[in-house]
Amino acid sequence: MADKISTAPTSKNLRQLLPAILRQIGKRHEERPDLILAAWPSVIGERLSPMTRAVSFIEGILTIKVRNSSLLSLLAQHERHKLLKELRKKFPNAKIRNIRFCIG
Repeated sequence: MADKISTAPTSKNLRQLLPAILRQIGKRHEERPDLILAAWPSVIGERLSPMTRAVSFIEGILTIKVRNSSLLSLLAQHERHKLLKELRKKFPNAKIRNIRFCIG
């Protein structure tokens, strides 16, 4: 005798799949270094953005070039923690460990 062939649908409803797919897309989106670099101007703000430039995000360290030593000092000593908090809020899956400021 021949085996019975099931005619039941094997696919899942889009409503069941969509939330998981959107979470995966969101996670990949937040982990991309290029997006972290592109977000820097909005994080640092309109006033300081022209004087800074995000150049790399490697192993959890965001490197920022600044125009002069005064700005480097200000950002490194007084603004680093606030900026880290803002970046971590925007990119919770990125594991941002630190910001490194350098003149350039």
